[in-house]
Amino acid sequence: MFLLKSSAAVVLVVGLGNAFAQVVVPPPTPYGAPITLEAAKRVADAARGEAQRNNWSMSIAIVDPAGMLVYFEKMDGVQNASVDVAVDKARSSALFKRPTKVFMDAVAKGGDGIRFLALRGVVPLEGGLPLIVDGKIIGAIGLSGGAGEQDAQSAKMGVEALRKP
Repeated sequence: MFLLKSSAAVVLVVGLGNAFAQVVVPPPTPYGAPITLEAAKRVADAARGEAQRNNWSMSIAIVDPAGMLVYFEKMDGVQNASVDVAVDKARSSALFKRPTKVFMDAVAKGGDGIRFLALRGVVPLEGGLPLIVDGKIIGAIGLSGGAGEQDAQSAKMGVEALRKP
């Protein structure tokens, strides 16, 4: 009986210790100077090129770190709703410093992930990516018009354009 009580006490203490342990979170990526118009056009050109290679019509939005629109393109034939969706994806990615797919995946899992739907500006759709140069967020890109995977594929090409001199 004593052994059973001792074991239960150890489990309780270990369990409480784990409950109060701090979670170590890496520091967030800092914001940098806003993306220039020239760089924003280069990013959009690369994203548009990927969409054209695949015969996808897209809206392409580039925002600064504050989520303000720097550059926008609407390809011929894209649905009108994609205009606002592209801007919203880019803004969400810039303001929350992460790809919008993070929110999509969390909401899809349910449970605690549903809480993201209560945050103003969160867009839980794939296709928004931060633009990072020298370890700092200089803006974000958002695309809409295809399936989420297509939007993200084109957005990634825009991100890659920043890595080229």
